[in-house]
Amino acid sequence: MTQQTLDAQPWLNRPPHLAWLDDNIRRLLSFAVGSALPGGGFAWLDADGTPLPDRTPQLFLTARMAHVSALGVALGIPGCRPLLDHAIASLQGLFTDDAHGGFFSDPSQPEGRKSTYDHVQVGLGAASAAAVGHPQGAELLETVLQLVEEHLWEPEAEALRESFARDFSDSENYRGANANMHGLEAFLAFGDVTGDPKWHLRGLAIARRCVRDIATDGTWLLPEHYDAKWQVVRDYNRDDPNHPFRPYGATYGHSLEWARLLLMLHVSPAISGEDWLVEHAVALAGRALDSWGTDGREGLVYTVDWDGSPVSRLRLHWPVCETIWTTSALLKVTADERWEHEYRRAWDFAATHFIDDRGTWINELDEELRASSNVWPGRPDFYHAIGALAGPTAPLSPFITLAATGHRSRIPLLA
Repeated sequence: MTQQTLDAQPWLNRPPHLAWLDDNIRRLLSFAVGSALPGGGFAWLDADGTPLPDRTPQLFLTARMAHVSALGVALGIPGCRPLLDHAIASLQGLFTDDAHGGFFSDPSQPEGRKSTYDHVQVGLGAASAAAVGHPQGAELLETVLQLVEEHLWEPEAEALRESFARDFSDSENYRGANANMHGLEAFLAFGDVTGDPKWHLRGLAIARRCVRDIATDGTWLLPEHYDAKWQVVRDYNRDDPNHPFRPYGATYGHSLEWARLLLMLHVSPAISGEDWLVEHAVALAGRALDSWGTDGREGLVYTVDWDGSPVSRLRLHWPVCETIWTTSALLKVTADERWEHEYRRAWDFAATHFIDDRGTWINELDEELRASSNVWPGRPDFYHAIGALAGPTAPLSPFITLAATGHRSRIPLLA
């Protein structure tokens, strides 16, 4: 990457940049208000803010709206508290399986499988609700913690299982880095809110399994797919490279997300002596961002093969969001000017190609950087965008919603 000499002051020290971030947070959340559905859950919005009629309420999107709206409450954005009330009521009502426990991924298909990915998203939303004092937040969080202990956590592997039948039987013969990565994120929030360090230590165990113990070949390309014994399945979904949750190959957006989570573990009050966390974060982010524009077009391709060649050349909004939050985190931890360059480049790309005139984010671009809908149509998700906008100004610990309230992690510092 060719770098120009930067002026001395980082963007995050400049009042106009901070004001721009704040303004875009308000605009994004103003758009999100229109997604609440009277019957519960949140709509999958089209580009103009109209609910898509063929999309039913989804658990992971409702859980993410609980997190996003709780963060909005913590930031003092009017209109977010009713969104949070709606999200929590939906999670405890429409999505709750009273017969077998846990939550329906899609209430219109009650016999569908129960997803760990979805359940840890509920946990993050519940932790955020608890952090801002929502009266049902702590209760919902306790429900999720019990589900993790009883069904989701696999003690022998020190990682999370993937999915189950409705009654939590028939554990899937698959283990996914994606569900475990989001589990790690949720576990950081669980520990900060409850004060129990075991959640951060479990997050560390996940990071060891999915990053430290697997990133040994020097490529810094992380496998996404494993069998039930945690053996890598490299050819998984080779014929479905644009899968929204389980694409073939390596995903640079996840490399960046892992890098940020490693840095958050590094500053956890429950963890010390794990120098590899920063080293691996730098290596993962560096490899991903060295591949910016690898196919001749600006941005990060969705997925690459094991030699680094592009597989899916789509540009999704969330890897750009993760680039922004992660590079700001790396700048805090390392003070390396490279990450300021990367932070600015990512924001320039986002502002030019992804953010529309209302402050909402186009979900994906095709190979020619035109809006497309191969993976994600419309505007269903605000979770990654709010991270890009609010994450860079937040400390790495505690988790973002608790930090926005002005409180510290409730985990005591190691002696």
